Order: sequence, then structure tokens, then C-alpha cells
Amino acid sequence: QVQLVESGGGLVHSGGSLRLSCLASGDIFSIDDMGWYRQAPGKQRELVALISTGGSADYADSVKGRFSISRDDAKNMVYLQMNNLEPEDTAAYYCAAYVYESGGAYSSLYWGQGTQVTVSS
Repeated sequence: QVQLVESGGGLVHSGGSLRLSCLASGDIFSIDDMGWYRQAPGKQRELVALISTGGSADYADSVKGRFSISRDDAKNMVYLQMNNLEPEDTAAYYCAAYVYESGGAYSSLYWGQGTQVTVSS
């Protein structure tokens, strides 16, 4: 089994910054695409940023120019640098990753438990 654990969430004022981290652990052979999603109360989960194995990144229009996703394959980690935060960014943030487990023939999608980001106005 594989476990993803997020950290770095918290309460910040509008205009502030946070850096989220996600660590993957377990019986990992390799990790393909990794991404960050968020879900605000009363809304569906949405994609925030996605990063491929080669480092190519895609972002939701609402966060372009403010957020930056990166990964460290040696540490099995993915990060989300969030700048110029606004109240609309308030949500639970989840990391996700497609993982090839040792001894497995296919990759499986895993989710973290989430970390709360709250931006006050």
C-alpha cells in the first residue's frame, strides 16, 4: 500500500503565501503524474495543478501566475507554492499521485488526507 500525507496548510491573510508539501511512502516502485486538488465547502473537488514525470505543469486558470507546482522524485514529494492568496483560495487541499507499486503491473491513483488552507480577508 501507498500513503500520501500533506502538510503546510494553515491560516493566512489575503496576499500571504503558503507552501504545501506531500510525501508519498510505502511500497513504491515509481511515481508518474502528481497533482493538487482542492475542495471548498459546498463545492466539488477541482484540479489546481498537475505535474508530469518530466516536469511539465498545468494550472487552473484561477491560480495561474500565483501558484507553482514542483516535485522531488528522490524524496517522493510534490509541492505547491501558493502566493498572493485570496479568500477564494480557502479550501481543503489534497495531493494525488499515480503510483507504480513494487511487484505491480499497473499504476494506481492515491490520495492524501487533505490539509486545510484558510485565507482571511
